[in-house]
Amino acid sequence: MDRFDAMALFTRIVESRSFTRAANALDIPRATATLAIQQLESRLGVRLLERTTRQVRPTAEGQAFYERCLGLLADLEEAEAELRPVASNPRGVLRVELHGTHASHIVLPRIDEFRARYPRLDLIVTSGDRRVDLVGEGVDCAVRGGVPGDSTLVARRLTVLSQVICASPDYLARMGTPKTPEDLSAHQSVHFVSGYSAPDAALDLVIDGQTVSFDTNGWLAVNEAENYVVSGRRGCGLIQLPRFHVQPFLESGELVEVLADWEKPMMPIYAVYPHRRQLSPRVRVFVDWLVTVYNEYFG
Repeated sequence: MDRFDAMALFTRIVESRSFTRAANALDIPRATATLAIQQLESRLGVRLLERTTRQVRPTAEGQAFYERCLGLLADLEEAEAELRPVASNPRGVLRVELHGTHASHIVLPRIDEFRARYPRLDLIVTSGDRRVDLVGEGVDCAVRGGVPGDSTLVARRLTVLSQVICASPDYLARMGTPKTPEDLSAHQSVHFVSGYSAPDAALDLVIDGQTVSFDTNGWLAVNEAENYVVSGRRGCGLIQLPRFHVQPFLESGELVEVLADWEKPMMPIYAVYPHRRQLSPRVRVFVDWLVTVYNEYFG
């Protein structure tokens, strides 16, 4: 492993606090990562990392070296992008986190096109509804809904989605159909759990130009979008989500839209990535491709 590769590995270890996660992110054996850091420390004559049974953290010297490494690696990547045709045909491993629905409905059905265009790029795609720590978990890029609130991330908007509130015919037959926002307080909804936060029990509408949340009752909470839809289809309560996700069920009558005359807030979808990946050709070509895919999918 050359010096720049060792520096890249070192920065991943500092950010993820783990040899294993860093090695996985770079697609190398953990033993190789351990040996490379030992050789780096030996060459520099200083201990860079403190290792415990639970985590790895930089020493004071390691923190200073980490900050210098970030600048050097960014300069190197920018120089390579300018001096070689790497930007048009990048190579390496790209770790991507996708919301499950976006992975299965939008991105993965066309991923072979991306591979044909960039045959030297290998992808590691993970999906779910948990909001991952991109830097800490070594993820290069993610697709997320809602306005990004993390100032450490660069965000590029992919699309804006309309939302719908709906329920199964069975639920509406039992509980009645809400006619006004005030009726929602007497209804149940399927609650959604994101990370370690409390279940979201509110349904959102736009009234006089402002988003207003209406609390609901409910007996079921889930943390995954497909399970959220299944729960709505089985009569467990009202659900609110982007229309494209449930359009087939609305057309078949398996789900019925409610409060159709009331405006719902739009949901922006962004590609986000850490600031230190801003100059990466791998990230740039993938995000550019995502923009095309989302534009064509949603017209």
